[in-house]
Amino acid sequence: MSSITLRDGRSLTLPPRPAGRWKTWVVLGIILAVTVVMCLPGIGIGFDVQAIVRNWQHGADKVLKLLVPDWSFFPRTVGPLVETLQMAVIATAISAIVALPIAFWAARPTNPNTWFRGIVRFLLNMLRSVPDLLFAAVLVAMVGVGALPGIIALVLFDIGIIVKLVSEAIDTTDSGPIEAGRAAGGTQTQINRTLVLPDTWPAFANQVLYVFELNVRASSVLGLVGAGGMGLLIDAVRTFYRYDQLSLIILEILLVVIVIDVVSDAIRRRLV
Repeated sequence: MSSITLRDGRSLTLPPRPAGRWKTWVVLGIILAVTVVMCLPGIGIGFDVQAIVRNWQHGADKVLKLLVPDWSFFPRTVGPLVETLQMAVIATAISAIVALPIAFWAARPTNPNTWFRGIVRFLLNMLRSVPDLLFAAVLVAMVGVGALPGIIALVLFDIGIIVKLVSEAIDTTDSGPIEAGRAAGGTQTQINRTLVLPDTWPAFANQVLYVFELNVRASSVLGLVGAGGMGLLIDAVRTFYRYDQLSLIILEILLVVIVIDVVSDAIRRRLV
């Protein structure tokens, strides 16, 4: 310990420095070293700075075109934008209805059956391991081009996210009321409906709002494989290198996402 003397003559003893601060620097050094190794050619991804230096003019040219939106293209974007929002709303509603009971099956307090809970979680892990774009590509081949394969792909993607986050929220709830309900002779279904469900609503609504925001962005991309929405228009203008029109589409999606984020934040504040 060290001490200092104040102006009035009093001596003040300073507490010792906390031990283990070096561990933070060691962890940061390891992370930095691993990152550098992963960028080396032959071992990692082969990050090439020279390629950026050689080709930066091509990227700069595209960026300049993106800074000048083609406002006359706006009427053609209204229909695809509305379809994108419709896909997001429908997919969110369906996935919310389906995911709520599955979340109770995947949580330990609401499903004491270890085997059944393990099977449900395994299937959900498989569902989350498949990207939504791959879901859409396969579904387009099955049911054809349009909004339907995009909605189904979003529903499958949303169920995996909602169930995981809501079931984890249920796992962290206080087990006291659940044990009291079992001691009183209540069935697991009665306990889930009367004790767990009211406490789960805020977390469930929060995750549904979060998924809706994801769906707006995701449905704008799924059209690249023919799954409807704004993605079909993005693919068309990208094919003809109309970056001014692509810039307008990006601005519209950005505006929609900002509005949804503001509304979702207001709803969350009321739920908490």
